[in-house]
Order: sequence, then structure tokens, then C-alpha cells
Amino acid sequence: MKSFPRADRVAAQIHKVLSEVLQKKIKDPRLDMAVITGVKMSRDVKTANVYYTVTSGKGSKDEAAKGFQDARGYIKRALAGQLGLRYMPEVSFFYDASIDYGAHIDTLIKSIHADDGTGNISTEEE
Repeated sequence: MKSFPRADRVAAQIHKVLSEVLQKKIKDPRLDMAVITGVKMSRDVKTANVYYTVTSGKGSKDEAAKGFQDARGYIKRALAGQLGLRYMPEVSFFYDASIDYGAHIDTLIKSIHADDGTGNISTEEE
């Protein structure tokens, strides 16, 4: 059985607690549509990179970044109160563009199907 490193366990706990804090305790309207997609911890558990996405338009991405920056102190205190770590990691927030990229790829695939006319990808060479 493979061991589960401490950094991964702490990252999972931060993800869980931060999702709850975001949903129940933060009243900032800029963060209403923000969703935490992942947390990456450094091996020494001193830094946490939190990745988020926003379910609405591009302008809200910038607003959410400002909202996370403004709520950073509150978030760190809330995490410290629930995690019980000796040292609270430095928390940084990054926009996760993977969902946007996936939607772009999906649009491209649909346009290929629409160009084919039959809905099938043509493999015949001329």
C-alpha cells in the first residue's frame, strides 16, 4: 500500500475547509460564484497554492481574484482555527483555466462535427 504524504493530506483538508468557509462564512459577492478546484502544497507544508474557477463570465474572474486577495487574512485565520497545524502555510490563489480550456476544446470538436454535416468525422483521403 502506497503511503499518503503529509502534504497531500493537509492539501485535502485545506480544500475541504476552504470550500466550507467560502460557501457558508464569506459574504463577499465577488466570491459567490467561485469554486475551489484544487490545492497544491509544497513538500515542507509552508505554502499552499489554491486553484479556483468562476462559473460566470470573464469579468468575474478578475473580481474573484480581488475578492480572494481582500479575504486572504480572514481565510487564513479561518483555516488556522480548523486545521490545528503548528504553522499555518502561506496561502496563494490562482485562477484555474482548465475548465475554460476544456470548453474551448469542446467547441472546436462540435465545430468539426458541424462542418462534416453528418456528425461523423471523415477519415477518407482525397
